[in-house]
Amino acid sequence: MLGWLTNLFSSKPTTPTTSRAVRIVRAKYDAAATNPDNRRHWASADGLSANAANSPEVRRVLRNRARYEVANNSYARGIALTLANDVVGTGPRLQLLTADSDANSRIEQAFMRWSKAVGLAEKLRTMRMARASDGEAFGILTSNPALPTAIQLDVRLVEADQVCTPDLFRADPNSIDGIVFDAAGNPTEYHVLREHPGDMTSLAARTYDKIPVESMIHWFRADRPGQARGIPDFMPALPLFAQLRRFTLAVLAAAETAADFAGILYTDAPANGEADAAEPFEPIELEKRALLTMPGGWKMSQMEAEQPATTYGEFKRELLNEISRCLNMPYNIAACNSSGYNYASGRLDHQTYFNAIRVEQSHLECVVLDRILAAWLDEAVLIPGLFPAGLPPIAEWPHQWFWDGHEHVDPAKEATAQATRLANHTTTLADEYARRGQDWESQIRQRAKEMALLGELGLAPAAAQPTTSPAGEPADEEMETADAA
Repeated sequence: MLGWLTNLFSSKPTTPTTSRAVRIVRAKYDAAATNPDNRRHWASADGLSANAANSPEVRRVLRNRARYEVANNSYARGIALTLANDVVGTGPRLQLLTADSDANSRIEQAFMRWSKAVGLAEKLRTMRMARASDGEAFGILTSNPALPTAIQLDVRLVEADQVCTPDLFRADPNSIDGIVFDAAGNPTEYHVLREHPGDMTSLAARTYDKIPVESMIHWFRADRPGQARGIPDFMPALPLFAQLRRFTLAVLAAAETAADFAGILYTDAPANGEADAAEPFEPIELEKRALLTMPGGWKMSQMEAEQPATTYGEFKRELLNEISRCLNMPYNIAACNSSGYNYASGRLDHQTYFNAIRVEQSHLECVVLDRILAAWLDEAVLIPGLFPAGLPPIAEWPHQWFWDGHEHVDPAKEATAQATRLANHTTTLADEYARRGQDWESQIRQRAKEMALLGELGLAPAAAQPTTSPAGEPADEEMETADAA
């Protein structure tokens, strides 16, 4: 009994009858190694969370620098405008898909009139430019009694600087600068300063309004899980923009310096040699078409223009190509210059860009447009006679948005491909019209009216022209392959 109790409370582990050696596997990665060659390069790498890395001060500095470049750099301004024009274009167009076609048409027309009255397309373009330079765009759904439409809903844009909390308690886990979250991580309210912090009349003790989440639109791209505030799309390219401007100014200064001197006097005589005395750095006025005599032992040489160097254009091209890469924009669109492209390479680069545009439009629909449409319908349902009886609840109304289509470089080739897709039933009229940003039902009805009028007037529609290449000439695909090679 005593031996059993001794074994029970003994701290000595029992040795198993069979044992095997345990091998510790070590994995080494070159990227994880720190050595004197890369220590300074990785010195700024940290393990901060998304919201800690995007602190209010960091976002303020990035916004100010991005806005400075957009305001003073022609390339930055052009890229921001191109993004806004390509994503938003002339504005989205609503198509309702309920069973009542007459109600769909009336509601779509009413929404179009309202969107023109509030300048929805222009505000969406401003939001896209703000996302490029500020990293995020905010819009408050409010009422505007000055609107000429029966629906008084309006979207008031505010800058990211105004969405902040001056008295934020840092220990509050459910709040970050300007946004309050619930326990599930959903935003519940936004804090908006009544005055812009950059206004000359801004007070030291800033007051803010608490905007419920139902009235606030917050559009940004979350690059990391848990990220609640956005950073500028231009952020990775900001140092490159600075280098681009510095290089341009340096080349210009070198060229101006060389142009300031018409020539230089020099002598091959050694020090204290036989040469007439001449004052160093003394300018000499020259007369046009005159013969001049030099002091004894002195020669004249004209300055050679070495600026800009032959690598000037190539360096700027590479920098601009790197700048536009973080925006999924090809070089020829960023530079508005396709002189170095052929048809095949230009179209190949555009595919990635247009795919990025479609992704942004889809995100814009979910975050901004659907929210605006829901608020518009909530107010429109109160207007007598706009909605017919018998429609399902508003939340169940199917709908879609149409955007401006992108013009094809070769319309004849695109028309041939379109006819082929329709003939072999790999596409539909709805899809083909959607590529051009048009409603297929309205286009078909319009075409039917035109055909009826042509028949009434005795005019036959024009026959389609053949699209095949003449004998002996290479097809377009062969020419593209040859150009690409």
